[in-house]
Amino acid sequence: MHCRLTASFRYSACLAILSAATALAQHSTEAIHVDDVSHIFRIDAADTTYEFGVNEDKRLQTIYWGERLSEKDHPQPPKAAPGVASFDSTRNTTPLEFDAWGGGLYVEPNLKVTFPDGNRDLDLRYIGYSTRDGVLSVQMKDISLPVAVTLQYKVDEATGIVGRRALIKNETAKPFVAESASSATWNLPRGTNYILRYLSGRWAGEWTVNDQTVKPGKTILESRRGTTGSQNNPWFSIRKNDTTEENGDVWFGGLAWSGSWQIAIEQDAVQQVRITGGYNPFDFGYHLKAGGMLETPWFYAGHTSHGLGDASRRMHHLEMDTLVPRAPHERPRPVLYNSWEATEFKVNEAGQEALAEKAAAIGAERFVMDDGWFGMRNNDHAGLGDWTVNPQKFPNGLKPLIDKVHSLHMDFGLWVEPEMVNPDSDLYRKHPDWVLNFAGRPRTEGRNQLVLNLAREDVRQYVYSSLDKLLTENDIAFFKWDYNRNWSEPGWPAVAPDEQKNVYVDFIRNFYSILEELRKKHPNIEIESCSGGGSRVDLGVIHLTDEVWPSDNTDAFDRLRIQYGFTQAYAPGIMMAWVTDSPTWVNQRTLSLPYRFLSSMQGSLGVGANLTKFTSEELETSRKMIAEYKNLRETVQRGDLYRLISPTDGSEASVTESVSRDRQQAVLFAFLHSSTELYSYPRIFLRGLDPDRVYTLRAIEGKANSDTPTSATGSYWMHRGIDVDLRGDFQATAFVLQGASH
Repeated sequence: MHCRLTASFRYSACLAILSAATALAQHSTEAIHVDDVSHIFRIDAADTTYEFGVNEDKRLQTIYWGERLSEKDHPQPPKAAPGVASFDSTRNTTPLEFDAWGGGLYVEPNLKVTFPDGNRDLDLRYIGYSTRDGVLSVQMKDISLPVAVTLQYKVDEATGIVGRRALIKNETAKPFVAESASSATWNLPRGTNYILRYLSGRWAGEWTVNDQTVKPGKTILESRRGTTGSQNNPWFSIRKNDTTEENGDVWFGGLAWSGSWQIAIEQDAVQQVRITGGYNPFDFGYHLKAGGMLETPWFYAGHTSHGLGDASRRMHHLEMDTLVPRAPHERPRPVLYNSWEATEFKVNEAGQEALAEKAAAIGAERFVMDDGWFGMRNNDHAGLGDWTVNPQKFPNGLKPLIDKVHSLHMDFGLWVEPEMVNPDSDLYRKHPDWVLNFAGRPRTEGRNQLVLNLAREDVRQYVYSSLDKLLTENDIAFFKWDYNRNWSEPGWPAVAPDEQKNVYVDFIRNFYSILEELRKKHPNIEIESCSGGGSRVDLGVIHLTDEVWPSDNTDAFDRLRIQYGFTQAYAPGIMMAWVTDSPTWVNQRTLSLPYRFLSSMQGSLGVGANLTKFTSEELETSRKMIAEYKNLRETVQRGDLYRLISPTDGSEASVTESVSRDRQQAVLFAFLHSSTELYSYPRIFLRGLDPDRVYTLRAIEGKANSDTPTSATGSYWMHRGIDVDLRGDFQATAFVLQGASH
């Protein structure tokens, strides 16, 4: 594989992409097969087969994607589909892997180009392939112009998930503009009984699960916000209408891109369903210089015949075993304490040290000082961009506080928001031209701040240098990297007008390159991706950060629904979940401390409550719960998640189960909103256990009914089930099932 650099695509960003490709390719050396006679490409991994080939028009056509086929099955070479009268030609009815706009194409194109002479027609045909390090590269070229597109394929053998992207090369003598560029099109078997599932949301209400029937026409999932956004998430699943959580066909996938994106789900004139994803074409126009290359994001997708739950578990395995920065040996997420709710902007050395003592006493392993430690940051109106320690709050710098935290056997973390600037800051007064803006037009503020144009090399260098200096001069183990507004006025006046729209790609590439370069120089740093909650969570940022923040909404009841949606696409091992004060600011709802802990213990546990207001009993409860969590976090964070009862659609119950990879341990969490009319809580039937292994049941909180045995086989727990004693409002219980050694 090679990696060509554009002017603003630095070497470190290229390394980030190559390392991701290499990590996945390590699992795929035996999975890709090519028939050089028939020009058929077949990928076999796990229980899935993905197959495509070159048809009589020399276009790349999908042949099959689904349950693994026998090696004895030899498919016929693909044949272009017949058109529908003169209105929908064969090119529009053939399930193509990747096609450019031109020649009467009406379905969603993967690539649309405008050339300097006004020509906008592009016709790509197959010319050859190569393989290297488990990556299949299939080359296409226009019928007459020197424009080349290389499609790359890689696969994770453990899950059968395939990754695809396109490399678009301008080999002409002049620049041209890519008006749209997608990574791939995934084609499903022809049919009309499909249901699309996708995730939507807003601030404090992220990760809503939506289901709708796939109908003729096109459904667009997208962000036009400059980054991933929470309005939609770049993930999809499509299932047959008889599929359940545990049974039936599901095709699913996610886009590894943290900028503006689009996924189009289209049912065409002959009832074929195709999913096309990549850069959002809205306001897009990438100026590709002669000899330059545009690389689209990786688009991952897989298939299972074992239901929606298995689709999620496969995504979780891909993320935890392949994509996260230290995969497959990412250490368990430490229990952290964050100072925001206790102090907000009013941080100082004495106050933070007092909080650190209380955090250490309940078992926290990481202490994170949130906003307010830098510049003139006394509120959200000033200081962003000035990444120097406030001398009034910390007259001796951060070292005394960090030393105190270390003496309490915790590591130290810090909140940062590097891509933003307040107009009331030394940085903005010195460099007002560094923000996204259109010359002579208003600069729209959000949360009293503007967005730095990270596509600029001077801005990129400033952000990197500021963070590198903090890490070099202080023993900092963790950054909570925040991003608290969307783009507006996405102009780049410092470059020529026809290059300004490159900002949509170059900004995110430089963001990735900063993360990659920081991690290379400071290999022990861990980073959390946060964006006003869950507005920057995607498979691209997951490769460069260790955890993500799903929502600023920490109401423990709301979090059950939020976490249900989050885990459709993303692993509990990267999902931070805090125990915060009650009642919360969100709903003014009062919830017990055990309920709040059990809600958060379904992910990576943190505490954000004001511990200075905790009673001695609450501190002791916290200590016990954290000690319990440390014994089961490996199972929760890296195990197989089973969503047994959904908290959505008015459900009074919510139940999840996590099972360790070796099936030695299972952890069960059950929640009740309100009991009614003397009805008992639903019986819980576990999943994923070893049917012959004996498991001992132990309560973390609450209790099972009196007739429940203390030990039984996995078969018993899965088929006879557990009856738990839950009555009242906002009640919770949790159990550990520990398996005997064989």
